[in-house]
Amino acid sequence: MVNPAEIGVIGGSGFYSLFDEAEQVELSTPYGPPSDVITVGRIGSRTVAFIPRHGRDHRFPPHGIPYRANLWALRSLGVRQVLAPSAVGSLRAEHGPGVIVIPDQLVDRTTGRKQTFYDVSAAVHVPFADPYCPLGRSAAVATAKASGLDPVDGGTLVVIEGPRFSTRAESRWFSGNGWTIVGMTGHPEAILARELALCYTSISLITDHDAGVESGEGVTQDEVLSVFAANITRMRSLVSDTVQALPTDRTCPCARTLDGIKLPFDLP
Repeated sequence: MVNPAEIGVIGGSGFYSLFDEAEQVELSTPYGPPSDVITVGRIGSRTVAFIPRHGRDHRFPPHGIPYRANLWALRSLGVRQVLAPSAVGSLRAEHGPGVIVIPDQLVDRTTGRKQTFYDVSAAVHVPFADPYCPLGRSAAVATAKASGLDPVDGGTLVVIEGPRFSTRAESRWFSGNGWTIVGMTGHPEAILARELALCYTSISLITDHDAGVESGEGVTQDEVLSVFAANITRMRSLVSDTVQALPTDRTCPCARTLDGIKLPFDLP
């Protein structure tokens, strides 16, 4: 019997070595299987479940990730707090590759993704004005500062459909709106976590300046992967340290999201 995991990490394959000892768990959900088998282990005194967002062989493009299955599977294991490291592009000239951003706002520019669990039987409306857990954000920012990483505390992540990168015009529009970073996977993860009353914290590593920020040929996949690989060790350390800094008691609004709401089905 697998021990319940209190914290979930959704990230890339470079995060497997978070654990010294771990076990593999296969789960089914009402929304199909998650991206891959889930790895459950310990980081210090905390039990953690890790899902490779794109699958361990990177078979799921951003618009094809089984987001609902991933979040449902984590909750079914006992997870109530989620850390979501990811690679993003910068929309600000002053934030270059290697900078870590802990966003506090999100703009959804996706088009065809399922982004609710409550699309049958009954309408369930959850608050989403502040999409990220305030306690999770505080823990991530404090941990990054203590590690000497000088994170950007706050900012807006705009999530695009992908898998293509932005045009220069799109990128300039995003930047002109005052948004900070652009990515492809931060939504619907954030809203699905909220609909399950989970805490969700984004930890974003800038891998490039987006197409409209600097002149040149624009963003390439090789550039993104190269910068992320060069920073994976410190990102892994930041996630590991943040896991241990997360509160053991959830006093944030995320935990009370579903209070007083009649759900059309039972949650795991």
